[in-house]
Order: sequence, then C-alpha cells, then structure tokens
Amino acid sequence: MQLKTSYRQILAISTPIMLGSATQNVIALSDSVFLYHLSEEDFASIGFVGVFYLVIAAIGYGFSRGGQIMIARRMGEKQESEVGRTFYAMLYFELGLAIALFLFMQYGCYYFFSLFVDSEIIFYKSLEYLEYRSWGVFFSYTGVAFVALYTGVARTGFIVIDTIILAIVNILLNYGLIFGAWGLPAMGIAGAGLASTIAEVIAFIIFVVYILLDRNARNYRLFKLPKVDLPLIKQQYALALPIVAQAFVGLGSWFVFFGIVENLGERELAITNLVRMVYLVLSIPCWGFASGVNTLVSNFIGQKKRHAVLPLIWKTSKICLLTTMAFAVPVCVFLLLLFYPLLVSEYIFLITESQRIFYVLLGILALFSIGGVYFNGLAGTGATYFGLKMQSWCALGYLLYIDIGVNFTNGGLPWAWASEIFYWIIMIGLSHWYLSSRHWYRLKV
Repeated sequence: MQLKTSYRQILAISTPIMLGSATQNVIALSDSVFLYHLSEEDFASIGFVGVFYLVIAAIGYGFSRGGQIMIARRMGEKQESEVGRTFYAMLYFELGLAIALFLFMQYGCYYFFSLFVDSEIIFYKSLEYLEYRSWGVFFSYTGVAFVALYTGVARTGFIVIDTIILAIVNILLNYGLIFGAWGLPAMGIAGAGLASTIAEVIAFIIFVVYILLDRNARNYRLFKLPKVDLPLIKQQYALALPIVAQAFVGLGSWFVFFGIVENLGERELAITNLVRMVYLVLSIPCWGFASGVNTLVSNFIGQKKRHAVLPLIWKTSKICLLTTMAFAVPVCVFLLLLFYPLLVSEYIFLITESQRIFYVLLGILALFSIGGVYFNGLAGTGATYFGLKMQSWCALGYLLYIDIGVNFTNGGLPWAWASEIFYWIIMIGLSHWYLSSRHWYRLKV
C-alpha cells in the first residue's frame, strides 16, 4: 500500500491504532477503578504491580515493533508476499520470549519485589495479582504480533473491534471476580489478575478467527506455516532490541519511580496510582499516533521518499498535540467534577489531594504528545540504536532528578512528577536533531 502525507491519511492510520494500542491501558484502568472501591491497600498495590506488568507487556510490544517496521517497509516496496515470512519470524520469537517471562513471573518475582517493596501488604498483594496475571503473557505477546501485522500493512480497523471486546469482557469479569458477583468467587486483587487474563484469551481467539476469514491474508502468505527462519529472526531481533531496551528503560525507570514513592508511604503511592491511572487514559492518543508514524515513516522510506519523513513527523505531532489537549485540559482542570461519580467512596480525598499533580500532568502530556511522535518516527527510520543511547541518558537524568526531588527536597509528589517534563524536553531536542541531520539516510532495514 502506497501511503501519503495528508492529515486525512495520518488520521485514518493512527486513529484505529490509537484505540487498539490501548489494550494494556484499558486493562490497567479497569483493574485500578474496581480495586479503588475495594480498599486503599489494593488500590496502592495495583499501582505498583500494574506498572511492573506494563513493563512486561512493553517488552513483547517492543519486539513486535521490529516486525512492524519490516512489514511496513516490505509493503512500501510492494513485496506483499514477504509479509507472512516476516510475521511468523516475529511470532516464533514472541512465543519463546513469553515462556521465559512467564517463568520469571512465577518463580522470580518474590525475590525481585523484595528489592523494592517495604510494605508487607503491598508485597503479598502484588504476588497474588501476578499468580493469575502471568498466564496472560502468552496471549498478550501473540496478540501484539497480530496487531503489528495489521498495523504494518496499514489495515488497522479490526484492532479497534478486538480491543472493545477485550475491554467489555475485562470490565464484566473484574466486577464479578473482585467482588464475588453473579455467583463468582470474591478473589480481590487476584480476581483482577484472572479477569484480565481471561479477557486476553477471548480477544486472542476472536483475532485468530478474523485472520482465518480475511481474504487478503492469502496475499501475505499467512496460511503457509514456514520453518523457523533464524537469520530473519536475528534481523528482527537486532532491529527491535533497542526498541525493547528503550521501553524497558522508560517504563523501568517509571517502576523505580513507584518504588521510591512507595517508600514515602501507602497514601502517597495511592495518590500516585490515581495520577498514573488518568495518565494512562490521556496518553492513549500519544501512543496511537506514535505507532502510526512508525508505520508511515517506514513505508515512505520503502517508497524512497525520505525527504517527506520530517514533514510527516511534524504533521503527526501537531495532530497528536491537539487531540491530546482536547481531552487532557477538561480532565485535569475539572478533575473532581468528572471523576466523583466514578470514584465516589470514602477515599475521595485522594482526588482532592492530587489536584496539584494534575496541573503538572498537563505539561507532561503536551510534551509527550510531541516527543513520543518524534521518537517513534526516529525508530521508523531504523535508527533504533541511537534511540536507545538517547533514551538511556535521558532516563538516567530522570532517575537522578526523582531521587533528589523525593529524598533531598520538600517538593513532594508534584516535584517528583515534574521530572517527566525535564525528560521529554531533552528527548524532543535530541530526536529533532538526529532526524534533521539525515544520518539515518544510510540505514537499511
């Protein structure tokens, strides 16, 4: 498919991805809202372990991006018959990775969490959640491979439908398994983990059925199961590893941030989780446009239109900023009015105590909506190793800022959250510099 730089095409590609890429955000939000009504300890716990599982999900998503970039490049080069081979190389690797991380979550997290968590309640509740949630990694990683396939070929419509089904199933099962409704056992935070896993299984089955019924799948040779292609897997691995490391550095530093906040107390962790919950929802447009620009950039390079890449990224970032602010400003300014019906309980004071942090969040989202697009546009060129080096240095500065802000000043949580503003300013500057330098013109994918 030959793509264009028009705003209409950017929206046509990015909007379904925006909704479809929200899978883990939807799950995290649903878990948090229901556990908020269960107890402050459960709500604080899901804040900590939820970020940990987002890191796990981001690893699989990051590796799928390597396949997505290669699929988009093949489509730009009009080599549709190579799509299936690229997809299966990605899928084989994702399944092997899922096995490794499942074993880690089952047998290694007890020791890993003990390095970060001081509260015994949060420690054991986090393990309860993972006991059931860890089984979902197989379907999550296979699912991101499906999403990467249809994003790479710029046919993103069904991703929205599958995400909506997943969200509905997850919400219903969360209510039933957390509180014991409809004859189901009341499992608390463990029920949230089980509900999310079942929802991913159902979404996976529906996507498989869709692929089997998709007539265009034959053009991609999806029904011809190839042998394990180690050279192609290595090529994808080399391209995707820096993207995974970027996700690990980015979300991993966020995980450390939650660990530092947890040391301040369960109240501070609960407030931070509330902000994170809203952040996840409001960042959905950013992730959608970022993933969309990834496909668009790679496709354009496949068409030998490198001169159009920087204007395309700038156009996408402008749309992303306007879309994000259209949602973020009303939510952050009128927080209590909007969230009181949803979160009304004896813990409503968490909303009022977090208001100052939401003003900071507005600045974070404005910068993220531009920086996320530029950074993912850079990844679409194949310059993933430069992106890794850039993000690693920025994350190091981010963690130093947090450590100083929390442990050596009286700025409190607003000061700690402001570290994200510092992070994205540097990321935008470095991304724009590299893209303008044209060093990426020599890269091959």
